Amino acid sequence: MSFSSLKKSSGSIAALTKELDKMSKGSGGNGPDERLWKPEVDKAGNGYAVIRFLPEPTGEDLPWAQIWSHAFQGPGGWYIENSLTTLNQKDPVGDLNRTLWNSGLDSDKEIARKQKRKLSYYSNIFVVKDPLHPENEGRVFLYKYGKKIHDKIVEAMKPQFQDETPINPFDFWKGADFKLKIVKQDGYWNYDRSEFASASTLGDFDDDRLEEIYNSQYSLADFTAQKNFKSYTDLEARLNLVLGKTRTARVQEEEEQDPVFNTVTVAKEEPSFNTGFGSSVESMKEEEDPDLSYFAKLAED
Repeated sequence: MSFSSLKKSSGSIAALTKELDKMSKGSGGNGPDERLWKPEVDKAGNGYAVIRFLPEPTGEDLPWAQIWSHAFQGPGGWYIENSLTTLNQKDPVGDLNRTLWNSGLDSDKEIARKQKRKLSYYSNIFVVKDPLHPENEGRVFLYKYGKKIHDKIVEAMKPQFQDETPINPFDFWKGADFKLKIVKQDGYWNYDRSEFASASTLGDFDDDRLEEIYNSQYSLADFTAQKNFKSYTDLEARLNLVLGKTRTARVQEEEEQDPVFNTVTVAKEEPSFNTGFGSSVESMKEEEDPDLSYFAKLAED
């Protein structure tokens, strides 16, 4: 979509609400990604920033990318991978969890819960205010967020009450800044107090500046490109290794040297390495949402 076409459609949310309805019915890299912006908290565990969600990039249909992933630890290490269910394909963890969930055993269901999918979204944003890192202000970044923030976007577009006016948070002219408010609760970041401001043109900028911002966006379609997902066979091999069903050459050698050696040493601390678009085990703990629909689907299959 060209910038001029984007302005003509300003204020319209029909296409996005249609996509939200569709989603509601069924729903690897090394080192940090410099394109990604991440909020931070102060020593008291509180964080504040103001961001603006941006429209879909040129040639793309949606202003967000939706990614399912897994992150859990087994006797053979960590399994941290994008899920093929993102692409509507079968995934080995999903197949295993289905078997566990349908066994009828509470112990199996608990294992399935620990191995469940996590949902993440990526959008382009314009950083309006970042008190802890003012150098980020006035720049375009990618922002990874979870279900809670996405729910607030949905609420803005599809308000529950008649006296509330729906807005398209991704609109340059009739959208709204998002006030990101973080408090630490029970060791996790909580976003419940975050909210959208009143509708306004981003930064009161003229169209020339808005077009410059529009052309500075990053592709979102790249997140769901096949290249970012391992094959079923490769994922299954990794899963078997993590679950201890496959022994590495190192383990086999140690077993041969020491007959009583029959376990794999597991690190007590969670790794801090990054995987896939800058995600990490640490960041995955920021926002935990029970994926009840996932388990309901497992029971049906």
